[in-house]
Amino acid sequence: MEIVLFPDPRLRARNTPIETFDSGLAKLARDMFEVMYRTQGVGLAAPQVGMNVKLLIFNEEGKPEATEREIVLCNPRITSKSKERVSGEEGCLSFPGIYAPVQRHETIVIEAEDLEGNTFKKEFADWEARIFQHEFDHLDGVLFIDRFSPSDKTRLKPRLMDLKRTYQESLADS
Repeated sequence: MEIVLFPDPRLRARNTPIETFDSGLAKLARDMFEVMYRTQGVGLAAPQVGMNVKLLIFNEEGKPEATEREIVLCNPRITSKSKERVSGEEGCLSFPGIYAPVQRHETIVIEAEDLEGNTFKKEFADWEARIFQHEFDHLDGVLFIDRFSPSDKTRLKPRLMDLKRTYQESLADS
C-alpha cells in the first residue's frame, strides 16, 4: 500500500460509504496506520491510498507507539462546528514538500462509526480538529490546495506543476 500523489484522479473521486464492517475493514485501517507512520504523517484518508471509501484514521502524535491515540472513523459527518476559525500551516502526504496556511474551525463535533459499525459522537478541538477536517475534506474530494489563499496558490504553482509532470511521466512509464 502506497500514498497516492496529486493529481491522481482518485483524490477527487466520489467516495462510497462503508457498509461492511469486517476483518477486511480492520486490516485496511491497520495498513493505513502503517503507511501513515512510515511516511511520518498524523492522518490519512482512504482515497490517499487509492481506496475510495469513507474511512479516515489519525494519531495526533504521529507515533506508532502511541496506539492509545489512534482514531478510526468510518462514514464520519460533522454535526456542528465553531464559528471561530484558526489558521495553521498544513502539509499533506499526497503533496510532498508543499506547506501553506489553511483556515479551519477551531472545534467540531462529529458522528461516525467504529470498525464494528457502532455509531458514536466525538468533539475535536485545536490540533485534532485540524487533522480531522483535513482528512474529512479528502472524503469529499476536497484537497488542502483548494483552501489556499490566492497568493499561496501562486507561490506554490511551480511545485504543483512538478507534481503533475511527475504523475504524467509515471503514467507514460506504466
